[in-house]
Amino acid sequence: MLRGLVDRFDNAVDGLVAPLRGRPPVDAGAALASALGDHGLVWFLIGVSRRRRPGPGRARAMRAVAFTGAVTPAVNRILKQAVARSRPPRPPGSVVAVGVPPTGHALAAWCAATLLAEGDRSAPLYYGAAAAVSYSRVHVQLHHASDVVAGSALGVGLGLLGRRLLPPGGTVMRRLGAPGMPRARPRLTPL
Repeated sequence: MLRGLVDRFDNAVDGLVAPLRGRPPVDAGAALASALGDHGLVWFLIGVSRRRRPGPGRARAMRAVAFTGAVTPAVNRILKQAVARSRPPRPPGSVVAVGVPPTGHALAAWCAATLLAEGDRSAPLYYGAAAAVSYSRVHVQLHHASDVVAGSALGVGLGLLGRRLLPPGGTVMRRLGAPGMPRARPRLTPL
């Protein structure tokens, strides 16, 4: 029963996206968003650019890049093996010329956006980039819509977990030597 609901959802979303395929500007934008999502490239670039700005955004950028890069590939690998779902069929001669990059785009996108957005007035831009990367995976027919929804939800959850585990002003960030944060000094106790 659940499988039938998921299939109907995927087919309905694919029916909405299908008319947009074959339109060069939309195809190019989706291919670009998908490529920028490969290996978290867009989030690394955003993190590096934020790291250069003074203020609390520097520690959040470091946290976002480090946490997303360390956690999402492992979670993605475990989930892919557990679920073992095939990719959507792509029509022969598909207009969208994108290879099959590693998966986890939506997972990494929403995790990084959630971490970067904390206390940042650019939050809508981060979430917009995450939405573009997520949509692109359906548009280029490399994932089913339900895969993207599940990855997005899990990514937000991981991002919120990362906020709790690695607070930007917390001891962990000081120990890591985040820019603008004095390193934590070891406490010496008398013998």
